[in-house]
Amino acid sequence: MAANESASIFSSASLAVEYVDSLLPENPLQEPFKNAWNSMLNNYTKFQIATWGSLIVHEALYFLFCLPGLLFQFIPYMKKYKIQKDKPETWENQWKCFKVLLFNHFFIQFPLICGTYYFTEYFNIPYDWERMPRWYMLLARCFGCAVIEDTWHYFLHRLLHHKRIYKYIHKVHHEFQAPFGMEAEYAHPLETLILGTGFFIGILLLCDHVILLWAWVTVRLIETIDVHSGYDIPLNPLNLIPFYAGSRHHDFHHMNFVGNYASTFTWWDRIFGTDAQFVAYYEKMKKVEKKTE
Repeated sequence: MAANESASIFSSASLAVEYVDSLLPENPLQEPFKNAWNSMLNNYTKFQIATWGSLIVHEALYFLFCLPGLLFQFIPYMKKYKIQKDKPETWENQWKCFKVLLFNHFFIQFPLICGTYYFTEYFNIPYDWERMPRWYMLLARCFGCAVIEDTWHYFLHRLLHHKRIYKYIHKVHHEFQAPFGMEAEYAHPLETLILGTGFFIGILLLCDHVILLWAWVTVRLIETIDVHSGYDIPLNPLNLIPFYAGSRHHDFHHMNFVGNYASTFTWWDRIFGTDAQFVAYYEKMKKVEKKTE
């Protein structure tokens, strides 16, 4: 009975979104995107698209999304938005981070990316334009992937902080007490595999088109680079998402090596009380700010 009610609710919600979508003006980018997508299908094999295409998407987007944070350090106006103002970025740290990233990307992540084609073939995941999901379905599945990844990340990340294993694996990621965008994937190879597993669980459960692979990569990179940016930008549209953790939430974790274990949302930390120190700290900061006004 409950299952039927849930199905009815989702069906009604889907119909409502479809109706709203029908009222929206036609997207001017849809036709160029369709032509580009079909051109890609006509000129490259599925293996090339799934393997090299996925690698290019990941590398291009990762460093593109890191660029704003990299530029902020040269803009005096942005210093007031830096969370840990007493710990400026250094070229030495960024160069060290870049070298480790290249190793992780090409020797840890790329072998996993090579399995993308075989995954899509085994599960008959389509590539064609005709079966590409509508934007709202793609967004819903990306949200589902984010919830799954966030849950995995919270519990495994918390486990990696256990005193018996912390120094062997997760300590590498905490080498930089004041995080910066490019440091998002700076980690021990084992951590890349352990926490990275959460990224793939959602794909295994929810993928219905190859475009979801790239859409989910995009969403995940935007989120993880944002929370590691070290800057709290007031007009950041991501902060409009309910329960979104944001840069202050994760920056506190790097600053204190404790609490705030979730990657994207705040609910797991709230449920288990692992955000208590974070909440107390910022309540204290607000009182100090009021006194100085």
